[in-house]
Amino acid sequence: MTDELLSEEKNGTLWVSFNRPQARNALTFAMYEGLAETCATAHEREGIRAIVVKGEGGKAFAAGTDMTQFRSFNKPQDALDYEARIEAVLTAIETCRLPTIAAIHGACTGGGASIAAVCDLRIASDSLKFGFPIARTLGNCLSAGNLARLSELLGAGRVREMLFTARLIRSDEALQVGLISQRLEGEEALLSRAADLAAQVGAMAPLTLRATKEALRRNRASTQVEDADLIEMTYMSADFKEGMEAFLAKRPPSWTGR
Repeated sequence: MTDELLSEEKNGTLWVSFNRPQARNALTFAMYEGLAETCATAHEREGIRAIVVKGEGGKAFAAGTDMTQFRSFNKPQDALDYEARIEAVLTAIETCRLPTIAAIHGACTGGGASIAAVCDLRIASDSLKFGFPIARTLGNCLSAGNLARLSELLGAGRVREMLFTARLIRSDEALQVGLISQRLEGEEALLSRAADLAAQVGAMAPLTLRATKEALRRNRASTQVEDADLIEMTYMSADFKEGMEAFLAKRPPSWTGR
C-alpha cells in the first residue's frame, strides 16, 4: 500500500483515503492499484463488513488521474493498456464482496468520479463537484464500459449533456437525479453519516448484498462494445497532447481536431 493511499480499520469499517492533498488527490497508478487490491482482499480481514472511500485534505475526493503520467504515451497500445488498467480497477470495486460507500467532499472528477460511480452507495457534502470535463481540458475519451456505467446511473441523455458541455454536477442536482443518496452540510457531517451508513449496511445479510450487486453488474455487462479505435483516436491525437500540456501549464488549450 502506497503512502498516498491510507487504510484504517474502525468499528468494522475499512476507511480508504486518497492522500495527495497537495494535488487535490490526483490519482497515480499506484493509488489505483492499491484501491483495487484492497477491494479484492478486504473480505479476508476478520471483522470488516464495509468499505468507505474518501479523500484527504478537505478539498477533493479525487481530481482524476495525475496527468503527468500521460506524457510517456507515444503509441496506441499505451492508451489501450491505460484504459484496460482503469477497467480492471473499476471491476475490482464493482465485484468487491463487501459493500462500498463513496463519501464525497469537494472535487470528484475524471478517474475519481469513475471510482465514486462504481461504489455501491454515494453520499456527499454540499461542496460536491462531480463530472468529466475532458472535452474542455484534456481531449481524451471515456471507455464504452465507463459510459455504460454512467448511463445506467444517470441516464444516457444526462451523461451526454454533462460530457458535451464539460460541466460539473453540484450537490443539489446530484441528490435530485440519484447520483447521491444523501447531501450533508460539511465534511464532518459527511464522515459521521458515512460511519453510520457503513454500520447499517454492514449489518445486513452479506450474501444478499453480494448477489444483488453482482446481478446488477451482469445485467450491464451482458453487452460488450468494441471501442479500441475510439481510444486510439483520442489518446494518440495532437489535441490530447495539447490538452495535457495546456492543463499542466494552466492555460486554455487550442483544439485543432487532429
